[in-house]
Amino acid sequence: MNIMNKIDGLTCTIALLAAMATPATAQDAAPRDPLLTRPGWEVGGQVSNYKYEEPDFMQLEGDRIGVVGAYTFTTPDHVYFRIDGRVSYGKLDYESVGTGTSSDVPDWIAELRGIVGRDYRVGERIALSPYIGLGYRYLYNDLRGYSSTGAVGYRRYSEYWYVPIGVTMRMRTGAQWVFAPTVEYDAFIGGKQTSKLSDTGLGFSDATNRQDDGRGYRVYLMMEGRNWSFGPWLHYWSIKDSDIVPIGLGRAALEPANTTREYGLELRYRF
Repeated sequence: MNIMNKIDGLTCTIALLAAMATPATAQDAAPRDPLLTRPGWEVGGQVSNYKYEEPDFMQLEGDRIGVVGAYTFTTPDHVYFRIDGRVSYGKLDYESVGTGTSSDVPDWIAELRGIVGRDYRVGERIALSPYIGLGYRYLYNDLRGYSSTGAVGYRRYSEYWYVPIGVTMRMRTGAQWVFAPTVEYDAFIGGKQTSKLSDTGLGFSDATNRQDDGRGYRVYLMMEGRNWSFGPWLHYWSIKDSDIVPIGLGRAALEPANTTREYGLELRYRF
């Protein structure tokens, strides 16, 4: 399935959800300042291209499709609280130096975040909304089977904890539409990588490696209307070498330094 087909399917699904939610939104007739963070529920979807790379060793790359959801609560003094999450799936292509290639590798990402922030009007047409919070990212990757060279793969589980620190700038572009770019730094708290090396049948024990050093960045370039929002986005992670743990047979395992780059398009409906 190519990205355009995914976008078409995504648009149809969200349009159906919007139609179901229309009676509820019709009851909310009070106009809101479009430059301020808007309360309520959001549902939507995203399509993206994803690349995970351990330089000079291996990479996983391919298209993904996902669903997103959020709830935002606002106060009269312009403070806002937001919980949002996403689940994303892709079948990726694997390539490694020495162990060959594989295709259609199942890869799942689930993410949950909570943030608190405040809106500041800085003019008639511009507002700033800085925020800080706590995020959790979980990844499951299934490389079981054989590569093109006969190498045996295994399952991998990844967990990241981080502190998102960012700001959204809203600029009025019409009566209801605003341009809302967001820039975010993700301060890495720590991570854990579990490699099911027992899947290989080679006598190794499973490895759990701790990661303590890394960072992430996010950029969103969204257009926000009364109910709809859409636009491109980018996620990036850079994680350093993990600790080293024994895996039996006189060997040890390390999770090498790696980068993750994901960019795509997102469409949401608020009700």
